[in-house]
Amino acid sequence: MKLIYIFAALLLVFLAAFSLSVGVADFSFSAVLSGDSHATNILLSSRLPRLLAIILAGAGLSIAGLIMQQIVQNRFAAPSTTGTIDWAMLGYMIALIAFSDMSGWVHLLTIFAFSVFGTLLFVRFLQRLKFKNTVMVPLIGIMYGNIVSAFTTFIAYKYDLVQTLGSWTVANFASVLRGNYEFLYIALPVSLLAYAYANKFSAASVGETFAKNIGLNYQRIVMIGVMLVAVLASSIVMIVGMIPFLGLIVPNIVSLFIGDNMSRNLPWTAYVGVVLVLACDILGRLIIFPYEVPISMIISILGGAVFIYLILRDKSNA
Repeated sequence: MKLIYIFAALLLVFLAAFSLSVGVADFSFSAVLSGDSHATNILLSSRLPRLLAIILAGAGLSIAGLIMQQIVQNRFAAPSTTGTIDWAMLGYMIALIAFSDMSGWVHLLTIFAFSVFGTLLFVRFLQRLKFKNTVMVPLIGIMYGNIVSAFTTFIAYKYDLVQTLGSWTVANFASVLRGNYEFLYIALPVSLLAYAYANKFSAASVGETFAKNIGLNYQRIVMIGVMLVAVLASSIVMIVGMIPFLGLIVPNIVSLFIGDNMSRNLPWTAYVGVVLVLACDILGRLIIFPYEVPISMIISILGGAVFIYLILRDKSNA
């Protein structure tokens, strides 16, 4: 077991160092250690903020997916398959139009409010469905999200914000610089809160009757879960853009090897999310260097393949 932890730590350090060293601008760690001001400026203003944004976004969306799967009781649920991210994008459009002169906190709160409302609406709809199978939930969620996305696109056309919307629907860490990514640090306290509620989310995943029998307020637990997912999705959409499938594939990959105990899964879910996003971001920077392939494209291909595999695997084990 100790060897696994050592290997995991070494892999993360290796990918982080590799991420810091890859880029168009001339940069080397030796130059930083020798006191070169240009190299130090590149490290502090661009490379390090990008690395931290990748870590926070990867961990945050993966944890959001894990929470969503628990409260919806479906392993194919995620912010990208339950409309959460689509509502966040709608909130972002509304914030740009209605509060363009206000601070980033106002924009974040607007995105958060829309995310909570949209996710809670979907969860309430699922609770009213008497018959729902494993595949039906994400399909309904994708259709639900597409309706919201179409409305968002309509607003973008109406107010000439199509280019702005397009830049956020294709996630890319290239624009992350010091001073414009710090909202992502919200993921840290939210992740700790998710870990504190892990056992309650696990109980809620068994069903409302079981949760009530052990003395839990089921609807309150669901509401807390929705709010945590919305906060994570809101901050990531606002800074990085839309990263599809990440919250779906990472918790499932972890559960295949570790099981379904959320308190044990959550740290590994965050870790695998970070490693996956780091690896995909590095790959996106190297494929057509010095240009970049947006990470959302790579995650979409990978996530779509894993999603199909999970569906087929679930049917074979039914």
